[in-house]
Parts: sequence; C-alpha cells; structure tokens
Amino acid sequence: MSDENSYDVIVLGAGPVGENVADRARAAGLSTVVVESELVGGECSYWACEPSKALLRPALLYAEAARFPGVASAVTGPLDARAVLKHRDRMVADWNDQGQVEWLESAGIALIRGHGRLDGVRRVTVQTPDGGTVRLRARHAVAICTGTRAAVPPLPGLDTVRPWTSREATSATEVPGRLAILGAGVVAVEMATAWRALGSEVVLIAREPRLLARVEPFAAELVADRLREAGVELRFDSGVSSAERAGGPDDGLHLSLHDGTRIVVDELLLATGREPRTDDIGLETVGLTPGDWLATDDAFTVTGVEGEWLYAVGDVNRRALLTHQGKYQARVAGTVIADRAAGCDIDTAPWGKHTGTADLVAVPQVVFTDPEIAAVGLTTEDAARAGRIVEVVDYDIGRVAGALQHDPGYRGRARILVDPERRVIVGAAFAGPGVAELLHSATIAITGEVPLDRLWHAVPAFPTISEVWLRLLETHRDQRAEPR
Repeated sequence: MSDENSYDVIVLGAGPVGENVADRARAAGLSTVVVESELVGGECSYWACEPSKALLRPALLYAEAARFPGVASAVTGPLDARAVLKHRDRMVADWNDQGQVEWLESAGIALIRGHGRLDGVRRVTVQTPDGGTVRLRARHAVAICTGTRAAVPPLPGLDTVRPWTSREATSATEVPGRLAILGAGVVAVEMATAWRALGSEVVLIAREPRLLARVEPFAAELVADRLREAGVELRFDSGVSSAERAGGPDDGLHLSLHDGTRIVVDELLLATGREPRTDDIGLETVGLTPGDWLATDDAFTVTGVEGEWLYAVGDVNRRALLTHQGKYQARVAGTVIADRAAGCDIDTAPWGKHTGTADLVAVPQVVFTDPEIAAVGLTTEDAARAGRIVEVVDYDIGRVAGALQHDPGYRGRARILVDPERRVIVGAAFAGPGVAELLHSATIAITGEVPLDRLWHAVPAFPTISEVWLRLLETHRDQRAEPR
C-alpha cells in the first residue's frame, strides 16, 4: 500500500516535545501531522519522568515520616511494594496512550503510527505497522523530536546478561532481591533511592569519584550520606569489567569489578548516559550523519541543512536533556515555524520569542532523591571553568524555622552565586527535603535578572522554607561588609 499527503508541518516523535511543537504549529493555523512508532506521550510519560516519580514519591514520603516525631512510631513496617507498583501503573495509564491520542485529535493534529524517516528535503516516508508505506511532504517544516535512548557500554558478556536500562528500571513488575546499578548520574541515584526503599539490596558502582558530577558537591555528598544510611553500598572509582548470568540454583548475575572483586546480583541497571535516536531516521538523505546529535541554532533550526525547514527539538539536540526544557524549546520552535510560514521577521535577540535563551542561562533541574536537589544556572565549577568571577553565598537550611517545622532534624544547604558587578544571581542550588518548590523562584530571579536590591523587597512567608532567601541575602550582605 502506498499513499502521499501534504501538510504544513511534519513532526517526528509524539513525546512531550513533539506534542508541543505540533500544538504550537496547529494553533497558528498550520496543518500538522505527528509520526510515532511507539506510544503517544513518549519516554517521559511511560518510562522516565512519570513512572520514576511514582516510584520515588512513596519512598521519600516514607523516609520523612520515619524521621518525624509522633509519626515515626506509626511507621510500623516496610513499604507495600505491590501497592507502589500498582500506583506506578496507574500513573502511566497501564502503558495505554489512548488518552493522549484523544488529546491530539481534540487539537486537530493528525497522527500516523509507524517508523518515520526523512526522504530528502521536506519529505518523510513512514513504514506503518501493517507493512504499508505512507509518503509525506511538508510545505514549511519538519521537526525531529525523536529524543534519546539509554546508552549501553561495551561490556563483555552483555548480550547474554539481559541488563536493565532506565526503561526496565521504571517498569519492572517485581522487586529484585539484589540490584547493581552502574552509573553515578540522576537515573542511578533516583533508582537506587526507589528500589532500596522497595526492599532491594542495592550496590551502586560508579566510575567517578562522586555522585552527580554536574551538581554542587555539597548536594551530592548529602545524597551519598542518605543512601548509605538507607543501606545502599556505594563503590566509587570502580566499574564492571564483565558480566555473566549463571545457570546455577540462584541464576544470579555474576559481575567482575575493576578492583578484581566479584559480586552476585539479580539484576544490573546500566545508567550510563543517553544517546540520540537518530540512527535510523534518514539523516543521510539530507547530508547528515545517522546516529549523530543534531546541532541547531537558538531558533532550533538544524545548522547542517540549508533552507530553514529542518528543526531538531528536545533531547535530540543535546542542549538540555530534560523534559521541561524540551517543552520550552518546542514552544520557541513552534513559534519560529509559524512565524516563518507567515513571512514574519525572526527576532534573534536573547530572550526574544524566537530564541531559546534559557538553554544557555537558566536550566532548572530537580533530582528526586533523599534529600531533594534543586538547581538552576551556573554551578561554582561552571563559573571556574568559564573564568567568571562570582560571589558564593551558602546557608544551612536547617537553621530556618520553616525547615524545622518541615523536619525537626532537617539537613540541607542552599547556595547562590552572585555576579558582583551586575549584582544579580547567576546560579542557585538547594539540597534538602522539600526544596523542589524553591526552584521556580530561583529560576525567575535568574531569568529576570532581578537586582539584589529588589530581591530584598520579596518578603518570604513565615514559617516556610522559602525564608532561606532572606537568610541568603543577609549572608551576602554580611560577607561584603567583612574587611578584605
């Protein structure tokens, strides 16, 4: 079977990023089609953000309750793993995308299920599940929103081991008795937190000397301390040399580590980074290399292709591998596509509606561990690498009344980085229970370039954890007053 249709905009990938590009284009009156080979809603909805947080929320709630006076005594047993997994299933709609398909239909966006590949300039060919072929032509734009997959390291014996990636870690139906995690990033620490709380014996094997290399060291150290207290074994400056699944009574997975020791586990989670889903989408037909990340300008136009018709939005462009940041890019890219189609001028100035400035200045992220980590903007290491002079301001969040109300044994810390010449905040990091809700205020302060003198007039409510903002300003004032 063969068919051909023309649309103003073709979107490859129906995850949150592709959905948002399509929505913006359709809202501007452009006919739009989305091509998806798996579930509408993508990685975030079914194998990443949603299921991982569904596993983590009970773990974090349990940990806080077990520490709180008057509540701790009511915590009389372990988490009900079966109930948590059932809750996870409910949060991902049992891996059924009908609800999201209905949303596409309500927005007037066409959907073609199948594997889409570029087939030259503004052309896409789709192989459908029934073996048919659909040929599409875009009048204005093709947006590649195919995201990433777990990067699997070249480990001897891996083909027979059947390791977990992030997908298996968030969709597993049983709690493994013994779980090894290779990695030190966000997936590694969040899954160590969740599965340990659900009853697994967890060993985290990191090639690096610390966890979470891209966050402030103090935050990573607090998470490492809590993981150890929870019973997670941390092995730094290590790695897995080989893996073999035995056929003995325990049918265990035997891992040889770099230091020569061997351990036996039931499952191995490879949390060793991401790679772009661009190996089989026809990049070669437009002069690009299959499997590469797609470089773009700040309007998310692919720079290696002439004509301003090909866009790469979300994880696939490697600017910021976060769902919310990809959706931000999609809002910008959708506006660019619509305005170019209408013949409007494109505003390339920073913070303009056609420019993805936040990718470069203020990328917010939360790590949902115990304690939570929330950060946006520069870290001290970022500033040092860039040769930027910043004033570092730290405060113990546990000294704030609202934090003690939240947890009488509160352990946490806040840091802001101040540009001493412009007197604005350029980076912020928080570690502690409940700090995720502090992040948007920091993001607004950075993106809005709010002067410190004006921030003094932003009064935090008492008693809330947000009072730490006042304490940070006071600490900065006192540091500047000290003799040099």
